[in-house]
Amino acid sequence: MEQVLISDVSEILIGRGLPVPILPAGQSRSRVAVLAQPGSLSIAQGLVGSLLAEGTQADLHLVPDGEVAKTLQVAGEAYQWLADLGIGRHDTIVGVGGGAVTDFAGFIAATWLRGVAAVYLPTTLLGAVDAAIGGKTGLNLSGKNLIGVFRHPSRVIIDLDELDRLPDHLLREGYAEAIKAGFIADPALIDLFDADIIDLEQVVVRAVRVKAGVVESDFYESGRRGILNYGHTIGHGIEVAAGISHGEAVSIGMIAAGAISEDRFGFNGMARQRSLLESLGLPVSSPSVDPEEVRHLIGFDKKRDAGGLRMALLEDFGRPRLEYVSDDELSVGLAAVGLA
Repeated sequence: MEQVLISDVSEILIGRGLPVPILPAGQSRSRVAVLAQPGSLSIAQGLVGSLLAEGTQADLHLVPDGEVAKTLQVAGEAYQWLADLGIGRHDTIVGVGGGAVTDFAGFIAATWLRGVAAVYLPTTLLGAVDAAIGGKTGLNLSGKNLIGVFRHPSRVIIDLDELDRLPDHLLREGYAEAIKAGFIADPALIDLFDADIIDLEQVVVRAVRVKAGVVESDFYESGRRGILNYGHTIGHGIEVAAGISHGEAVSIGMIAAGAISEDRFGFNGMARQRSLLESLGLPVSSPSVDPEEVRHLIGFDKKRDAGGLRMALLEDFGRPRLEYVSDDELSVGLAAVGLA
């Protein structure tokens, strides 16, 4: 497996099949608690079997698919399960599934007994290139990820064999976040999406390297890490208001952010951005929702501070800027996706 290190606390393995041993070196725990979603049940069961074969006691607990898992009620049920198992500070929690379950498992691991080791096995492209990378964990309350902590997992295992088997709609979800990495930091990654056949391995490796590099320079999002939010500020509002998927929302949000970038900096990549997203089957306009509801949800966004609403914008591909935007500029972005 290719190994991508984030500082000295977390490692990312990219390759085919599970590594042996599954847990990082020096992390031979007596018990592993596996949190998974029904959609990834067979993968989680295979992982449990591999751990048992290594001589590690492993137990499995299912949480709901999607964002429904990221609630205080589901978290409470998981905590009680850990208590019943007697999971201690020197044990390990493993999250198996999409981005929602790695967010969820990471939060549970970070807060159980003030923190136990976590390992992620993302089973979607979105989880592999985004949610599982960077140490953000979270639950939802009135908005996305308003409850959470920053904490790196010990290891992230990205199995390309599993990603190869994903249905088209889950690939599209992940492509939105992967191409975003190209827009903000790696124009050569954008070029991979111009090919007749997309090289998934190269997309994953390049997108992960972009996110890992940004995170290493600014773990707590006090500055540069904010560029990873390109498309997310308006996208998150539309995601919640319209009930669409995260990848679809980010795609729409990038069109909105691109329009604001064009208005402020003269960004000339809008046509290519739109063409690439459409070629991937991703939406470039919002479903019919109340623009005022979207504005209200944006008001809860974590990127808003005393100075106002700060967004990731583009001067050009690979040249991001973090800028405060006015209400008028926000209107420009909303209008660009049909929310005038």
